[in-house]
Amino acid sequence: MTLPTRPYSAFLFDMDGTLLTSIASAERAWTQWALGHGLDPADLIAVMHGVRAVETVRRFAPPGADIEAETRAITEAEIADTSDVREIAGAAAFLASLPEGRWALVTSASRRLAEARLAAAGMALPAVIISSEDVEHGKPAPDCFLAGAKALGVDISECLVFEDTHAGITAAQAAGADVVVITATHKTPLDVAHPGLAHYADVRIEHEAEGRFRLVTASN
Repeated sequence: MTLPTRPYSAFLFDMDGTLLTSIASAERAWTQWALGHGLDPADLIAVMHGVRAVETVRRFAPPGADIEAETRAITEAEIADTSDVREIAGAAAFLASLPEGRWALVTSASRRLAEARLAAAGMALPAVIISSEDVEHGKPAPDCFLAGAKALGVDISECLVFEDTHAGITAAQAAGADVVVITATHKTPLDVAHPGLAHYADVRIEHEAEGRFRLVTASN
């Protein structure tokens, strides 16, 4: 499927699986949490990617558990385990090429976890970050992408979202944004009607009128 050809006013990026690879780190932390509660880690891992930690904890924690404390424990475990977090090819250079104030990070991770993973991947901290603490409802609700567009001062319909999970894609669609799926960490293709990119090494932007810009392949 070809990339969107229309120009945009802003780009919104998910983080995990979209700008950097953190699947192994996240799954190690969640596996330990699941085992500590007598749960099957596979059940959690099947649904935890792309959504806020608190949602997964609330879904699987035993009755009477302190949801906030359990979520903090998971977050601390993930922050402490970033040795194999890596940038997806070309991501940092692509972000550096974007106009200032025209892109934001929109992640289901906490801000502290986002900062830790970006640092581990050798990537600069974005000027605009919408993290798990910034919205009442996490992905697949549209709140986070609407907040990202608002923070940049643009309409969500003028935004292109870069995502990698069903929850994130659903959130972007519900918000009213176009979507490109980053497939770098996918073992099998997602069954979605959106164009995909394996990485950022082969794409660039072209500047258009009225401050908009277009995503194009490097060969164009």
